[in-house]
Amino acid sequence: MNLTPRFLVVLVILIGTNSLFAQQPFFKAAEGSHWLSTDLHIHTVFSDGAVWPSIRVEEARREGLDLIAMTEHLEYQPHEEDIPHPDRNRSYAIASGMLSEDEVLQVINGSEITREMPPGHINAVFIKDANALLHSDSLSGIQEANKQGAFVFWNHPNWDAQRSDGIARLEPFHNYLISNKLLHGIEVVNETTFSEEALEIAFENDLTILGTSDIHGLTDWAHQIATGGHRPMTFAHVTERTPEAVKRALFERKTVVWFNDLIIGKEAEVSKLVKENIHFGKPTYAEDKTILNVELTNESSLPFQMEYTGEYSFHQRSSVFTLPPKTSIRLQVKTISKKQSIILPFRILNAVIGSKQYLEHQFLVK
Repeated sequence: MNLTPRFLVVLVILIGTNSLFAQQPFFKAAEGSHWLSTDLHIHTVFSDGAVWPSIRVEEARREGLDLIAMTEHLEYQPHEEDIPHPDRNRSYAIASGMLSEDEVLQVINGSEITREMPPGHINAVFIKDANALLHSDSLSGIQEANKQGAFVFWNHPNWDAQRSDGIARLEPFHNYLISNKLLHGIEVVNETTFSEEALEIAFENDLTILGTSDIHGLTDWAHQIATGGHRPMTFAHVTERTPEAVKRALFERKTVVWFNDLIIGKEAEVSKLVKENIHFGKPTYAEDKTILNVELTNESSLPFQMEYTGEYSFHQRSSVFTLPPKTSIRLQVKTISKKQSIILPFRILNAVIGSKQYLEHQFLVK
């Protein structure tokens, strides 16, 4: 094949970009900790997905994920005539078999218990044997998942195929699962939807907040990966880069969801992520002016939507602005008199900590 110089340049740029993207974390964490990216709800041809498990692994590698769960439908098997597989662990076996010893990406075993509402669809991840979860009733399968030490969560509680109004709500069966500690989390984001009602259910019942792709086709087609998009992910705050650490973080509810340009989670976790990724430099003044100059840096892959809520005004921008990802900008604050340190309060308009509630954070600049 004859490659033109222009094509070679583009090819080198794309390869370099993909390599760099895969190596850098989406969100920076304090020393000794990590924000690990996960997708805990995906499908292949071993249930109702459109691709072989190897494609799920390759997608996750290219997109820079740290951990994925193979979560095929247990009961719903539309491809069984073409791909008969009595072993429900087969998708996980193929995907995990692709990993090398020094692989960054990790693959865990999971299953989707697929029922009408209630309870709807329930995911169990970190399971030992998917076959043992196949029961005539959903409760027995959920109980078996718990016996295996699984993390169990409610999938797309706002799914309009089971909730015609798109509103997530608890049924008595869900209350039973929660009160008996059989249900540990809930998807507030699934594929292309975000449920404020599911977020409130998580807060009210102390459930772990999750966001997943529930991907059936190709992630690139669904989320425009090639042009800078990303799938919904759950970030687990951990001190070790291991599946066991991710599992602990899920049970301890140390998660933040990244959906489009939103981060969603409990205030403590969202605040921690913001503090670790937005930094102010040392303030300076020109000798004859009282306009404070300071560099503001975003170390994350998220463009933060910033709204200044303090007493001062800015010299070159409005009180609402975008802080682009992996970028530094200059703020000029009209402080009237020269100050050695100031507190700059912001409301971060794409950091969701409740239904129509956004994180407010004060930054000390000194």
